[in-house]
Amino acid sequence: MLKLIIGNKVYSSWSLRGWLAVKQSGLLFEEVMAPMFGEDWEDRKTQPDLAPSGGKVPTLWDGDIVLWDSMAIIDYLDSLTGHQYFWPSDKAALALARSMCAEMHSGYQPLRQACGMNTRHVLPPRDLGPDVAANVSRICALWAQARDRFGGDGPYLFGSFGAADIMFAPVVTRFVTHAIDVPTPARDYMDAVLAHPFMRAWLADAAAESWVIPRLEPIDASA
Repeated sequence: MLKLIIGNKVYSSWSLRGWLAVKQSGLLFEEVMAPMFGEDWEDRKTQPDLAPSGGKVPTLWDGDIVLWDSMAIIDYLDSLTGHQYFWPSDKAALALARSMCAEMHSGYQPLRQACGMNTRHVLPPRDLGPDVAANVSRICALWAQARDRFGGDGPYLFGSFGAADIMFAPVVTRFVTHAIDVPTPARDYMDAVLAHPFMRAWLADAAAESWVIPRLEPIDASA
């Protein structure tokens, strides 16, 4: 059985991606939470199950095989499952999906820095600055392009739920938490992602978490 080590579900955007990927694969897995930034976090990162990744989450074990990057996990699971569940088969759609995922993987630093993932709150709208606005505009434009060209009758970026939706799922939660205004098509897509059974399960687990990491909580948020 696979073993997936994740961080706190309230805060860990990369853990969400890895978890969604394993759920999407349909493979059985053991889920292990490593609470981030607690008193024993430095020691926990050196334990055998996390040491190979340098303490990064998510970390996926398949026997003695270990992966710790969400895109690597997606591609590994895609291979394990016969390339059925993650990427569109159309070559043009595949090219766009892979490009979007790569851009998400490496980009949008202003959004990441200003709008951390925190499913515990919906904050009042505020001016996040031009760099964040540019990130939001770019993301919404990519969502629209994917939906218009390849969405078909499905509610997700390329029709059915897949790798691109997994990579952008934490962005959906950030847009909600930080009350970011988006065009109606983007809002419709966000609603579809939030309604997905895997996302509902993750968010329900996050709501049940009692672990609070002060450094990741907004200063102006009520308890």
